[in-house]
Amino acid sequence: MKRFRKTVNKQLGEILIERGLITRAKLDEALKFQKAKGLLLGEALIALKYATEEDIVQALTCQYGFPYLPLSNYDIAADVAAVVPINVCKQYCLVPIDKIGKSLTLAMANPLNVQALEDVELITGCVVQSFVSTATDIKNAIKRYYETP
Repeated sequence: MKRFRKTVNKQLGEILIERGLITRAKLDEALKFQKAKGLLLGEALIALKYATEEDIVQALTCQYGFPYLPLSNYDIAADVAAVVPINVCKQYCLVPIDKIGKSLTLAMANPLNVQALEDVELITGCVVQSFVSTATDIKNAIKRYYETP
């Protein structure tokens, strides 16, 4: 199983507070909301409109060192998109963005999802490298590359 090491030894909420994006009170409220709804903290902050998807992605980039890739102006080749089935992309909110030999690069809303990484590696036979992107960007890419004729 893959383990991710933090590049910064701070929690997501602390990073957002330091950046002046949320207050301690908003973090506490989001943590209660997260627990009650069974969400990830980032999802709770977005649902409460305390942070944007971009705020969360940038904080994850800072926390874990995942490179951020905005997909709005990115073109994905049809043969690369075909490597990962649409149901897997939708289930894990990810999209393949490049493939070189047996190396597959993914954009993921939650790059910490080890199960998603393992499943994609099993399905594709590739070694996966992940970038982080917003859920909205990924859903739009899925529509663009999988659902539009």
